[in-house]
Amino acid sequence: MVGRGGCGGRRGVDAAGPRRWAAAGLLAAAGVTYNDWLLQWWVPTGLDWRDSYVSEAFAADQPHRVLFNAIELATAAMVLAAAGLAGSVPGRRGWPAAGWGAVAAFGACSVADVALPMRCAPSREAGCPIDSVAHTLTSGLVHLSVFASIAAFVLAVRSAPRGGSRAGRWAVWLLPVSMATAIASAGPYVGYPGGQGIAQRLHLVTVGIWLWLLAADLPNGPPHLPGRPGPSADAAGALALHAAPADAVPSASPPPSGARPTSPAPWSASAGGAWFPGRRRGRPGPRRRPGP
Repeated sequence: MVGRGGCGGRRGVDAAGPRRWAAAGLLAAAGVTYNDWLLQWWVPTGLDWRDSYVSEAFAADQPHRVLFNAIELATAAMVLAAAGLAGSVPGRRGWPAAGWGAVAAFGACSVADVALPMRCAPSREAGCPIDSVAHTLTSGLVHLSVFASIAAFVLAVRSAPRGGSRAGRWAVWLLPVSMATAIASAGPYVGYPGGQGIAQRLHLVTVGIWLWLLAADLPNGPPHLPGRPGPSADAAGALALHAAPADAVPSASPPPSGARPTSPAPWSASAGGAWFPGRRRGRPGPRRRPGP
């Protein structure tokens, strides 16, 4: 049936639509809260934004750690929920599915980053070590998962037949900038302190932009992604039926003058050019006896 097949395709789109919109809203909000370092302009943390890491604000001995911990955990929860909603859209596979898996890993590693904080703020406390092994490991995993998600969507763009999503196309330029700023923020670990706060905050801005790009790309559903419902076979047949040219339908010529009308042919043509059994009208005429 044409209507049943067509409605089935629309039901697939509408069922995934609310999930995409919800995921987009969560990612848009996470892109803002991930840059909670902006609160340091109003919250008296005592940290110099040029030479301090953002994670020093929720170090174990800092006075405002509860506030920043709550924001970080809320951001991670939104990212995890958005990745679950976007990744559950039917038909996700290949590089887009790997990208959303990396986004989920990014949220999970962010939770671990908060659960294993720095013991103190090295930029303002003398004798505080810069290398907290557990926190450094979780922070490295956060960076790795972010880069993996961006790279997966870059590869999805290159393998897509129609050019891929807008987020993937922008990711080609965003990935090197995000990686460069992250590397520049590691100066104190290699004996070159100073300016790591500026580099890290620029990196956090690139991550926020990445989350916003994903949010902007979700509601419409990029056409190249697998799983986007297309026209069903019945719907395609209906389109072909309505698109049939008028001259494709055979028309019966009028009978010659004075000819005896005959009964309709046992097969008749439909409007779409298909042939169906006809139905005789009226009482059948007398049967002719076979000749000798």
